[in-house]
Amino acid sequence: EAAAQGLIAGINAARKIQEKEPLILDRSEAYIGVLIDDLVTKENHEPYRMMTSRAEYRLLLRQDNADIRLTKKGYEIGLIDEKRYEKLLKKEELIRQEIERVSKVHIGANKTVQEYLENLGSTELKSSATLAELIRRPELTYESLKEIDAERPLLPEDVCEQVNIYIKYEGYLQRQMKQVEQFKKLEKKRIPADINYEEVQSLRLEAKQKLSQIRPASIGQASRISGVSPADISVLLIYLEKK
Repeated sequence: EAAAQGLIAGINAARKIQEKEPLILDRSEAYIGVLIDDLVTKENHEPYRMMTSRAEYRLLLRQDNADIRLTKKGYEIGLIDEKRYEKLLKKEELIRQEIERVSKVHIGANKTVQEYLENLGSTELKSSATLAELIRRPELTYESLKEIDAERPLLPEDVCEQVNIYIKYEGYLQRQMKQVEQFKKLEKKRIPADINYEEVQSLRLEAKQKLSQIRPASIGQASRISGVSPADISVLLIYLEKK
């Protein structure tokens, strides 16, 4: 927890000297973002510990996709070199191409396939199915189906892992991505740094005090402050629109 804060503090100290915008990781991008946002918006009366249960979007914040989530940001701020960034772009392209391929490859319900599925403890096919449909079965994986996938390219292990995860949990991941889209809309609604909350009429006294003390950067962050209600957020949105 301390190292994460130190890393971001160091990055942003350097960026301030360079007169650049600060690096801000939000709750949907990294556990560092969850940690810092919690420390800013929530009242912590004991040592803070970063647990996965604190993150609303933990389906997306996995250890296996940390490079996909954060390498681009690292490259943009100068912490990742060109070679490593190019390697990531190649990995992303391989994942995209393979997901597209297995979604189109059809496996026929012939005797060899039926016997193979039976050996893997899976039910027989009644008609042809795509590889993606088979991967979604709980007992099957991208790797276990390689024997009946004649056109499979030779891919790195980490690419195969991402293909398997994305196809198997596609519905859950897309649902979480939609939640993130809604979250980002509120995060994009910035609050001026010099706003005087005392001037915002109809805002409850507790909300004024909390907002004045914490000085949230966005409506999204303001909505997560203990003591600030949805009604307060509505009042604040109306005030900002008028201004």
